[in-house]
Amino acid sequence: MIKHHPHTDLLLAHAQGELPLSMSIAVAAHCALCHECQSLVSRYTDQAAERAFLAPSEATIENGTSETDSPQDDAWLQMLSHIMALPDAVQQEADHSVSPTVTVNHKNVRYEIPRVFRQHIAHPWQQIGKVSRMRFDVDENNTRASLLHIDAQGEIPQHTHKGYELTLLLAGEFSDLHGHYVPGDFIILDGNTQHSPITKSGCLCYTVLDAPLYFTKGLSKLLNPIGELIY
Repeated sequence: MIKHHPHTDLLLAHAQGELPLSMSIAVAAHCALCHECQSLVSRYTDQAAERAFLAPSEATIENGTSETDSPQDDAWLQMLSHIMALPDAVQQEADHSVSPTVTVNHKNVRYEIPRVFRQHIAHPWQQIGKVSRMRFDVDENNTRASLLHIDAQGEIPQHTHKGYELTLLLAGEFSDLHGHYVPGDFIILDGNTQHSPITKSGCLCYTVLDAPLYFTKGLSKLLNPIGELIY
C-alpha cells in the first residue's frame, strides 16, 4: 500500500497548472498510481475551473455588470453545461480510447509506466555499475529529471542532498533507514536527511534533483568534486 504522498499544497499547485514540468510529471504519475491523490487533484481541478468560469472579473465589477451578462460568457457556460451533461458511457468510452500506460524496456524487462512519460522515454540509458539512468529534457536550469533503474542487490552509496531529491517509485521496491517503499510512493528529501537506498529485487524510479548528491561515506566521497557532472 502507498504510504508516501505529495503534500496537499503540491497537489493543489498541480491542479492549477503552477508546477514546473519535472514536478508536474511526478505528481501526474503518482496520481496515475494512487486513486486517493487522483481524486483530490480532480476535485481541485473542478474547483479551479469553476472559479475561472464563474467568478466575476474586475472589469465587469467596475462596469456595474456581472460576468454572466456577457454573451461570450453565456456561451462558455452553455458549453460547460453540455459537457457536464454528457452520459457516463460517452465519458467512459473516451477514457478507454487511450491506454493509461506506456512501455519502457531495460535489460530485457518490460515496464508498464504511467502515460505521462510517453514523450520522454526515447532517450538512451547510461549505466554505472548496477545503476542506470535515462535523463529527460525538461529545460529547468539546474534541475535534472530522469528514470533511474537499480539492478537487484543494487545500492546507492550513502549521501545527503545539496538541494532536494524527489523519488517516485514506479516498479519494484527499495529500502533505506527510513522505511520500505512500494510502487507509487512519493518521497522528497533535502539536506536534513542521509540515506543509502538498497533494493533486493531491483527497482525503477522517476527522480528529480535540483543540486548534486553529496556522498558522506567511504570511497564514494571521492565523487563529490565532480558531483556537478554526474547528478
